[in-house]
Amino acid sequence: MMAFFMLYYKKIKSLFSIIALIFFTHSALAAGNSLHIRSANLNPYEEDYLLNADAEINFGAEMEKAILKGFTFNFLIEFQLVSPRKYWFDDEIATAVQEVSLTYHALTRQYIVARNEQQRSYASLDEAIEDLSIIQDMKVFQKSDLDKNTPYTAVLLMRLDQKKVPKALQGESDWALTSQRFSWSPGLFK
Repeated sequence: MMAFFMLYYKKIKSLFSIIALIFFTHSALAAGNSLHIRSANLNPYEEDYLLNADAEINFGAEMEKAILKGFTFNFLIEFQLVSPRKYWFDDEIATAVQEVSLTYHALTRQYIVARNEQQRSYASLDEAIEDLSIIQDMKVFQKSDLDKNTPYTAVLLMRLDQKKVPKALQGESDWALTSQRFSWSPGLFK
C-alpha cells in the first residue's frame, strides 16, 4: 500500500511542478510589455487647464529589439473631459490628443523622445522611457469651456498608435500596448 501511495505522490508532485512552471512562464511573458497610468491631475494656468500625469511603461525584449532596428514607436495620449448625464450619454466638454514618439538613432547611439516639436535625446532606453512616461503641462481645455459648479469627469488613456506600427506587426497582441482608462473627478471648477 505504501509503495502504491509513493508512486502516485511522485506523479502528482511532478504534475504540480509542470503546472507551476507553465503558470510562471506565461506570467513572465505577459509582463514583457505593459503600460499603466499611476496618477493624473489638472492644474489651472492663466486661461487654460494643464494635464500632468505619470505612467509606468515597460518594454519587453521584442520591443527593445525593434527600437534598436530603427522602428519608431508613436504613442497617443488621449484626454477627455465629460459632464456625466443620468439618462443619456455623457456630454463631451473637451478632447485633447498628443502624440509622442520614441526612436533610436544608430549613428549617435541615442534614444530620442519627440513631443510637441521638441526633441530630447538620451543615452539609455530607460532614461527615454522615463521621459515618455511623464506627461507634463499638456494643454487640454480652456476655462471658458466650463460651466461653474458643474461636476465633471476626466478620462486619460495612453496607447501605442497601432496605425503607425509596421503592417507586419499590427495584428500581434504583443504590440497592442494600451493603458487602462484612468478616470477621476477633478471636483467643481469655480
